[in-house]
Amino acid sequence: MLTDPGRREEGFRLLMRKYGRPLYWHIRRIVVSHDDAEDVLQDTCVKILNNIDKFRGECQLKVWIYRIATNESLQMLRRHTHFFQSLDSVNEQLLDTLETETSMDSDAIEVLFQRALLTLPTQQRIAFNMRYYDDMSYEDIAQVTGKSVGCLKSNYHYASTKVKQFLKENS
Repeated sequence: MLTDPGRREEGFRLLMRKYGRPLYWHIRRIVVSHDDAEDVLQDTCVKILNNIDKFRGECQLKVWIYRIATNESLQMLRRHTHFFQSLDSVNEQLLDTLETETSMDSDAIEVLFQRALLTLPTQQRIAFNMRYYDDMSYEDIAQVTGKSVGCLKSNYHYASTKVKQFLKENS
């Protein structure tokens, strides 16, 4: 246990040095907005710091951290939804955010790819992002999301097909 505050803070700094940037981008791909991503990253860091003593090694540390980040990201999206909207209906708002936060010199192909991802249902988008960008195994993604490996493989397959079709139709 990390009861010594100095060791605890040093351990946390090491974690953030290793996972901070990838975690930010994982969150950003879910919530899209830079400001929201920073808020979620901060909330995630606080949860990690407050709960690191509860980590028992039942899964990889990366998986545990990504689970916290994913849950915090989904909480942020839920806060952005209205009472009768589903989580997936937020994608239109996220698309608007992508359009306004994209600079004029951004790579057009990357923006088109991000637009394609925002057409996906939230769970497909998360599965796709973790597999494609974070190069996580289906087993690790299952531990992060609580979904079965079979469900995740199906989500990834459907997401890939939809993204390819979107890119084909819009390029």
